[in-house]
Amino acid sequence: MKSTKAFFEDIRALIHSARATVARDVHLVQVHTNFEIERRIVEQEQKGQNRAAYGQEVMVALANRLKKEFGRGYSETNLKLMRLFYLQDETRIRQTASGQSKKSQLQPHPIRQTLSDESKITQTTSGKSDPRPFTLSWSHYVFLLGVKNPDERSFYEIESTSQDWTLRELKRQFDSSLYERLALSRDKKGIRRLARKGQIIANPADILKEPLVLEFLGLHENPRYSESDLETALIDHLEHFLLELGKGFLFEARQRRFTFDGEHFFVDLVFYNRLLRCYVLIDLKLGRLTHQNLGQMLMYVNTFDRDIKLPEENPTVGIVLCRQKNKAIVEITLPKNANIHASEYQLYLPSKEELQRKLLEWGKEAGRGK
Repeated sequence: MKSTKAFFEDIRALIHSARATVARDVHLVQVHTNFEIERRIVEQEQKGQNRAAYGQEVMVALANRLKKEFGRGYSETNLKLMRLFYLQDETRIRQTASGQSKKSQLQPHPIRQTLSDESKITQTTSGKSDPRPFTLSWSHYVFLLGVKNPDERSFYEIESTSQDWTLRELKRQFDSSLYERLALSRDKKGIRRLARKGQIIANPADILKEPLVLEFLGLHENPRYSESDLETALIDHLEHFLLELGKGFLFEARQRRFTFDGEHFFVDLVFYNRLLRCYVLIDLKLGRLTHQNLGQMLMYVNTFDRDIKLPEENPTVGIVLCRQKNKAIVEITLPKNANIHASEYQLYLPSKEELQRKLLEWGKEAGRGK
């Protein structure tokens, strides 16, 4: 029999779950409704001979009447957002139909003709249809309307759904250029996969980002912080750090001690990744990466693999988090196929334009290398 406290917590969790489900359903109904409103508006506009003038007239008249009865949520500005959402979605749907005759007139997708339909078809960059329903709130979709790159927009929609990001978390990941940082560590097939499926964690390289962005620590205002300050700040902001690390991470320990011949060593942070089914060790370094940093991490990883991990678990991953890494040092110091990585971090949000420029240059270099 459950204790009174456990029984209460069980009931409490049930109520919270029910409320969350109701709130999510309300959001989805709003998204479906907005989509259908604009579909009907577009169809009505297409009946006018002078479509531009007639369309504007329809929009203004409808907005005025809807505002009087339903409030400011149906202003002309919001109706235009609904239009953009509808046209953007319908464009993706039409692009899936390769080989079909092109029509100048917008046609509603048959699966989306009623609000009761749950199955939806959206477009992926592969040109194949991908069954993906509306899963986010209207506020999420309004924000995503401002993401111009369709691959990037698709990625953030998938990740927001799978990771259950709030609008605030979505904005933070966008501002931190998560898509570009992941894309820079992948080949062209990997980038296309980001747009189709989001971030898939199948091997240790999939958890890496360049750089890790730790602006939430606020340490950029303190130029004299120490490694201990950095570690403490990460623990104090653990929820934000786990979000930045990505999928599947569970925190286990800080300053995990190892003893060899009476000498003590400490690995700064120990995590477990449930998707990779392995430990992930992180050592923090303030300056430029050295071969001693990598050698020490190699010792930690070997110790975990030998003494701590279970036989059914995968080999331990080691990450040296530093301000500046040296690829040559990494290649010279580590044996081939070593499960150890160096990753840079920065204490401020990156320049999205700079990362996009790097991604474009990377794409051109990859094209020339063929």
